[in-house]
Amino acid sequence: MVSRVLSLGCSGVEGYLVTVEVDIGPGLPCFDIVGLPGAAVREARERVRAAISNSGFTFPVRRIIANLAPGDIPKAGALYDLPLAVGILAADGQVPTGPLAGWVFLGELSLDGSLRPVRGVLPMCLSLPELGLATVVVPEENAAEAAAVPGLEVGGLGSLAVAARAVTGGRLPSPSGGPEPREEAEEDAAADRSSPIAGPYGAGPGDLADVEEQDRAKRALEIAAAGGHNVLLTGAPGSGKTMLARRLVSILPPLTPLERLEVSKVYSVAGLLPPGTGLVRGRPFRAPHHTVTSAGLAGGGLPPVPGEMSLAHRGVLFLDELPEFRREVLELLRQPLEEGTVRLARKGRTVVFPSRFSLVAAMNPCPCGYLGDSRKACRCTPAGLERYVRRLSGPLLDRIDMRVEVPRPSARLAAPRPTGPGRRGGSAEVLARVIAARERQVVRLSPAGIATNAELGSAHLRYPDLLRLTPEARALAAEAVQAVGLSLRARDRVLRLARTIADLDGARDVKAAHVAEALGHRGPELG
Repeated sequence: MVSRVLSLGCSGVEGYLVTVEVDIGPGLPCFDIVGLPGAAVREARERVRAAISNSGFTFPVRRIIANLAPGDIPKAGALYDLPLAVGILAADGQVPTGPLAGWVFLGELSLDGSLRPVRGVLPMCLSLPELGLATVVVPEENAAEAAAVPGLEVGGLGSLAVAARAVTGGRLPSPSGGPEPREEAEEDAAADRSSPIAGPYGAGPGDLADVEEQDRAKRALEIAAAGGHNVLLTGAPGSGKTMLARRLVSILPPLTPLERLEVSKVYSVAGLLPPGTGLVRGRPFRAPHHTVTSAGLAGGGLPPVPGEMSLAHRGVLFLDELPEFRREVLELLRQPLEEGTVRLARKGRTVVFPSRFSLVAAMNPCPCGYLGDSRKACRCTPAGLERYVRRLSGPLLDRIDMRVEVPRPSARLAAPRPTGPGRRGGSAEVLARVIAARERQVVRLSPAGIATNAELGSAHLRYPDLLRLTPEARALAAEAVQAVGLSLRARDRVLRLARTIADLDGARDVKAAHVAEALGHRGPELG
């Protein structure tokens, strides 16, 4: 007898349908799985055998062949344990086959038959409405994640025995009374800003008012938050570069519903959504160490999993001590900074992960850190300084919108400042301006299908209604190309930056003053 059980697979952050076919027939007892199974799928034979026996059912001592279709796509992970077990029980007549036509099953089995959570449930379940399916059975810990998809009937079950009873009865058990996934609510806004997803070394974002002096750097962060731009902070040790970078999250607007889905899909595939939670609420902040590998930054493995650039999607990627990263690792940033995606080619297949982030990088001006410092002399030789600067390629630096020098704060003790969210120069005050600028961008850019000025491509810049340059601003930009030697890519980045500055000012058109400020934030050439 042949049974068919529906399941799902995941390629990048997109789900696709997998049909688990199980045939039980005469012959020598065996249990074979075909359909390009990975190592974890092949090991399912022993888990499924033990789980069925320990759940009060009989494992058939006959010839069992399981096929995972389509057969030309590699299958990976332990998520097929549950559909394989249900398929065997159905093919052996121990559970009816009626409900199997419209139900989808995902889950890893323990040897005792209990269900364990799996990765990628959210992006896989998001594909179900397009497939005309509305019922999914997942482990309890993945229920909130699956329930974030509107219109799905979700069965968050704890064991194979409970799943078999649900199939026999033709209906999912009633929810256990756990917390329902929350919709967007007003009280979430504060949590979105105060609870970003911290990276490996990340903590809370703090408040921008905690940073003493550094008005120029704070202005650059405000522009970066408003338009999604990239910033390079250069300064001596102790000047506050890291402190500034970590506070960028505190002035980013809350994630929109669509952005929450995008970020949650990445974290679901990476297995970083805490069990029992639905969608991600805060902006990501990732701060990988300078020893990170290419796979750690861009993603990789079999099956491919997202790296730090994708985990920072719609948030901040902070690279401290930028020249200490290996050059081949840094060069991987070039495509995502331009396109907002990471493409990984594995065994003839290309997997795409979203990677639209604001890059904040920090570095010392020289190897010893004190070039140009007023209180400590630089000890570096010209050759050492040249080697240090050459660790960063010109094309990579060209993709960074702002290069800001962060001087060492004065030695005087700062006067006590008032506390609270409304303090002058604090994150709440800056955030209000950032949100207003973002709203202006949404109105202007929505016809082009983009959300921020940083996403404006070269083709977009040719449309007057998207950029709205005055003749004086256009003339100044053209003059800068000749006088400063800007590349065309750098010129386009200056124009995007000027558009954001105009949005912060509430101006309809980009004026020469906005272009001048944008040019000022480009900073001097390194070296």
